[in-house]
Amino acid sequence: MPRFLIRIGVTLASAAIGLGVAVLLVPGFKVQLGAFVFAVITFTIVQALLAPLVSRLIGKHVPALEGGVGIISTLVSLLVVALVPGGVSANRISTWLIAAVIVWLFTGVAGAFLSHIQRKRDTAEE
Repeated sequence: MPRFLIRIGVTLASAAIGLGVAVLLVPGFKVQLGAFVFAVITFTIVQALLAPLVSRLIGKHVPALEGGVGIISTLVSLLVVALVPGGVSANRISTWLIAAVIVWLFTGVAGAFLSHIQRKRDTAEE
């Protein structure tokens, strides 16, 4: 299977894990069950487009915040997905912030773990 398809699969799976964990752990943060796959795909696309833009803007205007680019782009991505019918919803600002941190953390950990497994699998096949 081509590597770019594997990378897309890892990215989608890690986004699903991050959103799923946030739904389970953050009271008031919801994703409609029927729209979960759509929310994951939308989140992944928005995150992929926003992360470089946010990084560029923050790096240029507020360099001290560069370390927080991932969390900021995750929060903005969640807010964009919330605009889509059937996307995510939260009942408070604090819920959005906590959910963003959890999605960012678990997406990163899941992505690293899944990528590691894939690298081990590729090495074993060679």
